Amino acid sequence: MDKIPLFSIITVCYNAADTIAATLDSVKSQTFSDYEYIVQDGGSDDGTVDLIKNADIECLHLVSGRDKGIYDAMNRGLGRARGEYVIFLNAGDSFHGIDALVRVAEAVERNNRPGIVYGQTMLVDINRYYVGPRHLTAPSSLKLENFSDGMVVCHQAFVVLRRITSFYNTDFRFSADYDWCIQCLQHSRNNVYIGDEPLIEYLNEGTTTRNRFRSLRERWQIMSTYFGLWMTVWKHVTFVVRAVKRKSL
Repeated sequence: MDKIPLFSIITVCYNAADTIAATLDSVKSQTFSDYEYIVQDGGSDDGTVDLIKNADIECLHLVSGRDKGIYDAMNRGLGRARGEYVIFLNAGDSFHGIDALVRVAEAVERNNRPGIVYGQTMLVDINRYYVGPRHLTAPSSLKLENFSDGMVVCHQAFVVLRRITSFYNTDFRFSADYDWCIQCLQHSRNNVYIGDEPLIEYLNEGTTTRNRFRSLRERWQIMSTYFGLWMTVWKHVTFVVRAVKRKSL
């Protein structure tokens, strides 16, 4: 029987020829090699598949075919994963530095296989230039209640023990990752922060950004489910204040 890898890195993509090279290079350059790399492509016809095939990543497993959207693709990738931990790294996103997986692996070993290992995220543009930090900073101590403040940890910087994960709720078209992270936190016995150095470089444009209003409406529904209506109302008041302060800077 094949050895179970420590990590399953999952990339979902569709017609991502302009952005996926950075993601592939990032995975290939990692100095830690105990991982499998699953690429779930939605049937691209722009050269994406050729780029993936020519990436020369030994442990890469590619499936290309039509899916029902990004979260359906993530579910398919998750269903194929064999690793102890799963990492979702979408097209255009990348690890920050060649030792990113080393840092996560060390945190896993030092902390007796925690449920979640997480870190910070920096925003980059299409040319990989630094744009700035996320508007939400990952806390050094993470609890379920922190997610009542929104997506305080970027999905890509949220590394989860696979056996505590569930499939994404595809009823949410834009914010199922927020719902998924909360569900994972409900089942995690220990959440470990790997430090202030960024773990992930996040491309500063995406489906959620382009559909911000519908994403926020879904997040209202998710917050109300997990944290209650009145907490959700109060938190949104603080979100407005936070947004106004951010724009004034």
